[in-house]
Amino acid sequence: MTHIIHRSLRHTPPVAVGGEGIVLRDSSGKSYIDASSGAAVSSLGHGHPEVIAAMHRQIDRCAYAHTGFFTTEVAEQLAERLARGAPDGLTGVYFVSGGSEAMETALKLARQYWVERGEPARTRFLARRQSYHGNTLGVLGVGGNEWRKRDFAPLLVDALRVSACYEYRGRAPQQNVEDYTAALLDELETAIIEAGPHNIIAFVAEPVVGATGGAIPPTPGYFKGVREICDRHRILLIADEVMCGMGRTGAMYAIGQDGVAPDIVAVAKGLAAGYQPIGAVLAHHAIVDCLRSGSGMFQHGHTYIGHPVAAAAALAVQQVIEREDLLARVRSRGATLRRMLGDVFGVHEHVGDIRGRGMLLALEFVRDRETKEPFAPERKLHAAIKAQAMARGLLVYPMGGTIDGRHGDHVLLAPPFIATAADLSEIVSRLSDAVDAALES
Repeated sequence: MTHIIHRSLRHTPPVAVGGEGIVLRDSSGKSYIDASSGAAVSSLGHGHPEVIAAMHRQIDRCAYAHTGFFTTEVAEQLAERLARGAPDGLTGVYFVSGGSEAMETALKLARQYWVERGEPARTRFLARRQSYHGNTLGVLGVGGNEWRKRDFAPLLVDALRVSACYEYRGRAPQQNVEDYTAALLDELETAIIEAGPHNIIAFVAEPVVGATGGAIPPTPGYFKGVREICDRHRILLIADEVMCGMGRTGAMYAIGQDGVAPDIVAVAKGLAAGYQPIGAVLAHHAIVDCLRSGSGMFQHGHTYIGHPVAAAAALAVQQVIEREDLLARVRSRGATLRRMLGDVFGVHEHVGDIRGRGMLLALEFVRDRETKEPFAPERKLHAAIKAQAMARGLLVYPMGGTIDGRHGDHVLLAPPFIATAADLSEIVSRLSDAVDAALES
């Protein structure tokens, strides 16, 4: 018996006992290639000695200091590093303990900014359908993942919705990419005008959609158009980079690859690569200056924000990424993985789309390639693939409800940045066997 309320109350998962590089081991001695970095977290893999040593040094020096009383050198150093590489104007850094907390912080910061500017009528957020921004009540309401929201709907805020930038499903056969993008931007601007720009706090979006949609990149020019519309109507742009940020797409900030600077960006998963729970919100200096000259404070806070050991882990992770030029490796290895997936799955009768950016890639599965018809939700193909992959010593990140919260299946791949070409080849081989076995079952 276990006293832990596990994610599945009908199944106790294997006990993880250790890991080195891209491999995790359980208590039975079985090894697993971590092809998803957990949930796109373990960008440096497992057991990295430099990160572990940095954590030990910080524990010996100062294990905890409440930010209501103190700051720490390591948190200041980490904030300086994050701001130095951020999109233009993002100079303020607020540390938190995870992704949902980062997005909650972003929402509250945006709201307080407008209140302190004398515009308290701004009470609504605008987001995209089938989006995901976290599991706490505030961001769950802003997100558009209907399956995750269903049981908690009476408790959630009511956000405005527009279509996702989901080219595989959204672009009509007769549309070119430019026309599809223009239609999405027209829909966004129409929604803003109908709701009244003076009522809207911010538009919230993932630059590259993560778990819910499966590594969906934006179309060319989409985010530049979004930025222009937000500026025209004086609405903040919040980039949720909890999954796609911190190098996962080949740049430290994913939205920078689209030539755009948001007003607020949230990061988490890859920030400390899983060695400690930490996230961060970066805000434009105009937002911070407004609060500084107004109330003089941000009305928000948690006990463990700015935790020095977490900051030490994150700082060490970022130093390794920079020193070893791992962002370039993400771009090159991501292209290799994309090619390998195309070689194996490119003509697979049940793989409709292979997509992503950098080392955040996904396969979307269909019953019929021609019509893009998904498998029946009751089949739970994504879960079957996960089970077959684990049986073969492979960890992938599956999800159902890709299309609308109920229909559609995809599998996300997000290997550690340190994966070799041989590692990627083995990942694709094991995944191919797992997919075939799941389809036959």
